[in-house]
Amino acid sequence: MKIAFEILKYTYGIVPIVAGFDKFTNLLTNWEQYVSPQMTSLLPFEAGTFMILVGAIEIIAGVLVFVKTQIGAYLVMGWLLLIALSLIASLSYLDVAVRDVVMAIGAFTLAKLAGPAK
Repeated sequence: MKIAFEILKYTYGIVPIVAGFDKFTNLLTNWEQYVSPQMTSLLPFEAGTFMILVGAIEIIAGVLVFVKTQIGAYLVMGWLLLIALSLIASLSYLDVAVRDVVMAIGAFTLAKLAGPAK
C-alpha cells in the first residue's frame, strides 16, 4: 500500500504544479480554449487572466498535496470535478471531462489512503 500511496502522492502533487505553471506559458496547450464563451462573458477580465488565476490555484493545490496530503488531495479532487462540470455544462471537451472525473477518483483514493488530516 505504501508504494501506491507514494505514486498517487507524487502524481497528484506534480501534475497540478506542472499544469499550473503551464497556464503562465501555454507550452503544453492554449489553455484559454477550455474556457467556454459563456464563462468568458461572465468574467470581469480576459480569459488569459482567468487561466493564470487557475494556474496559481493548481500550483497551491499541488504543493498542498505534498505538505498536507489528505487536504490537498481533496482540494485536487474538488478542482477536477469543477473542471469536469464546467466542461459538461458547456457541452465541449467531454473526453477531457471524463478524464478529469477519473482523475478525481484517483485523488479521492489518495485522500483516503492518507488517513485523517493531521
